[in-house]
Amino acid sequence: MATVNSPLKDETALRTTADALQGALVDLIDLSLVAKQAHWNLTGRSFRSVHLQLDEVVALARQYTDTVAERAVALGINPDGRVRTVADHTKIRQPDGGYQSDDKVIASMTDTLAQVIARFRERIKATEETDLVTQDIFINLTAGLEKQHWMFEVQTQ
Repeated sequence: MATVNSPLKDETALRTTADALQGALVDLIDLSLVAKQAHWNLTGRSFRSVHLQLDEVVALARQYTDTVAERAVALGINPDGRVRTVADHTKIRQPDGGYQSDDKVIASMTDTLAQVIARFRERIKATEETDLVTQDIFINLTAGLEKQHWMFEVQTQ
């Protein structure tokens, strides 16, 4: 792994942290794109509230995309947010094309956020022994994702 004078001297710790940061970057970039796609193609009675909530998800994902990428650089790791990289490595289920009803978008975002949160919880555990600063970023981000998940989930009941 090519690094620029990383503060993490242990190669295994650096690799684990790098993998967690890169996976997070892919999740966040694609989450912002999936939420924006839903935002543009939303229809239904709850249009306005869901439309605005999707923007909150996009803003959260974009904010933390930069935070995660900059953390990687601070550790001497090259973040890779290229379209091809995201397309090849995303684990987020892609939305159907065309207009989507508010109920379908709410259910889809609830599921997508739950899956992303599960991966972030794995990253929190993975970085517990390797880099507490990265772990702290993941903890704060996960709290924001869990809030968004809750706000979508209550609309499914």
